[in-house]
Amino acid sequence: MDRSKGILEAEISKTLTHWEKNYLGRGSISVKSDILRDMVIVTLHRILTPAVYSLCRDKEGLLSLKRNRNSLVESGAEDLKKIIFTLTNQEVVSFHTDISTTSGERVMVFKLSSDLENKLA
Repeated sequence: MDRSKGILEAEISKTLTHWEKNYLGRGSISVKSDILRDMVIVTLHRILTPAVYSLCRDKEGLLSLKRNRNSLVESGAEDLKKIIFTLTNQEVVSFHTDISTTSGERVMVFKLSSDLENKLA
């Protein structure tokens, strides 16, 4: 690979921000991507609106939001896997995501077919 780890992490962040805006209709305030061994870990900050925070005041609203938001992202999982493959040339073998209704962060973990961090070293 001819790109550094930092440049590739920045490209992943930029591309996933673009995907969010196009697929979900709005994007996070900031995105940080980290390549760690055979994983790409993406943290999307401040993705919830004030109205959504108010919905999360009770357990039913919180669980409903988590279920709906995770379903939305999961419905785009194949696109996300293609994005990661295109940028890293690594197959995504599994994808995991969750959202915190406390911090307003979403974490995405892409488990890759091999140790990308080692290949970039």
